[in-house]
Amino acid sequence: MPSIETKNAPAPVGRYPHARRVGDLLFLSGVGPRTPGTNEIPGNVHDAGGRLVAYDIEAQCRQVFANVRAVLEASGARWEDLADVTVFLTDMARDFPAYNRIYAEHFPDASSAPCRTTLGITALPTPIAIELKCIAAMRAEK
Repeated sequence: MPSIETKNAPAPVGRYPHARRVGDLLFLSGVGPRTPGTNEIPGNVHDAGGRLVAYDIEAQCRQVFANVRAVLEASGARWEDLADVTVFLTDMARDFPAYNRIYAEHFPDASSAPCRTTLGITALPTPIAIELKCIAAMRAEK
């Protein structure tokens, strides 16, 4: 079971790979919106004491999609290979409309979009508002 790691996506925050291929399936570890190389979180605003006071869900959505794409490409997969996406939002009521709109930009044809589940949760391990867990159906290895 080969694991995949790439410098084009943010480093994992724990001891796990970006993805692992098992047969024709590619399982991505949870992907957040941190910027590769800097680990900055787009749109986060902190007060003088370093506490998070605001965030931009649109900026985080755009970055998380870019990070998923980077892991897919490093794995030899394409955006169109995504079969299932689980979305974790820390504020469902506030963030779902913006997330859903940006998701539709990335998957304009619902008939070819991956399956999707969206969950509202209370927190993620870093001060992010969104995380994606994805499975892709890979083309057979030659």
